[in-house]
Amino acid sequence: MNFFQFFIWGSWLLTIGAYWFQTRHWTGTEFGAIFSTMGIASLFMPAVAGIIADRWMNAERLYGLFHLLGGIVLFTVPLINDPSTMFWVMLLDMMFYMPTIALAISVSYSSLRNSQLDIVKDYPPIRVFGTIGFIVALWTVSLSGFETSAAQFYVASVCSILLGFYAFTLPKCPPLGQGQKRSLFDALGLNAFSLFKSAKMSIFFVFAMLLGAALQLTNAYGDTFLHDFNGIAAYRDSLAVKYPAIIMSISQVSETLFILAIPFFLKKFGIKRVMLISMVAWVLRFGLFAYGNPADGLWMIILSCIIYGMAFDFFNISGSIYVETQSTPEIRASAQGLFMMMTNGFGAFLGSRISGIIIDKYFTVNTSGGISTFDWHGIWIAFSGYALIVAVLFALFFKHKHDPNAMANVSH
Repeated sequence: MNFFQFFIWGSWLLTIGAYWFQTRHWTGTEFGAIFSTMGIASLFMPAVAGIIADRWMNAERLYGLFHLLGGIVLFTVPLINDPSTMFWVMLLDMMFYMPTIALAISVSYSSLRNSQLDIVKDYPPIRVFGTIGFIVALWTVSLSGFETSAAQFYVASVCSILLGFYAFTLPKCPPLGQGQKRSLFDALGLNAFSLFKSAKMSIFFVFAMLLGAALQLTNAYGDTFLHDFNGIAAYRDSLAVKYPAIIMSISQVSETLFILAIPFFLKKFGIKRVMLISMVAWVLRFGLFAYGNPADGLWMIILSCIIYGMAFDFFNISGSIYVETQSTPEIRASAQGLFMMMTNGFGAFLGSRISGIIIDKYFTVNTSGGISTFDWHGIWIAFSGYALIVAVLFALFFKHKHDPNAMANVSH
């Protein structure tokens, strides 16, 4: 399940920028709008899906239905010839795909609990197959020559439909909140928002949103950043320029290692220090991109990709486990949806929209041929500065006393 879940995303998430800028030559602001579709969909769809899975429908069935519908929508993307239509089609696809991330977590946690397994210990080695799927997708798209082609969406479409059918064979995950007497407020699943009553959780969700914005920046611009070196003769024949997605896949290889380290770090250092480590890693991730190049500076790009594993995992996966420890059984699916709403919803929307506008306004140079070039050094320095500010604020405002027993009891 995890392998195909992220194979779908890996088929186009990092390479859509190359298709957008290298093939279509559409603008950064329009591209920011496309990436913001993840944020818009995540504002409400993961929460809605969580409510349905908590109250009315088996999580694995809802999961399969969304992937079938998403696969159909992805199949139409290569037919689109203008950015406005692309926006609406990608928004529809994201409305089906984004809730499946939280649903996959809910299905996994439910299955592990039913098998009397420890989520903190046993989930990361399972989730690592998602990262492997992402890597395989990147290599598939890159080696097949689809990085700048619309064919990448056909790859994602076929995989999504296959996963949709496979989902109906997954372990049963019935609604845990079904049949209990509740108020209308509870019946709609809005009680997951009760987590905001805790000042600590409110602050946690705010910083999850700010870090979610950082996550989308390298997803959106990393691949096309390397493609742009093709315009410089000294770099044109380098491996990083010919196969950018393969170089970027080092990030996902790194993920597989850091996922396995999460149980140790969470139990040893607690959520605050782990999240803070993630934020500092984002500063380094962007900073190394700012000074790297495909030749003598290739080591910086590779080191940046290695650091990405820590930056992503220590925030995304550790955050979902932390939310699990802070929510009661009847709202757990809704709580995961809420976490996704803050990170891939508000965070992704703001990060994508604002970065696209800022890049167009401050870091874009129009050439005589009408094709834009970008000041990548300035772009990555700006992103690095943003991550540093978030890290400092998080260290000052998020108060949390680490309790190793809280993580040890999450599986119960």
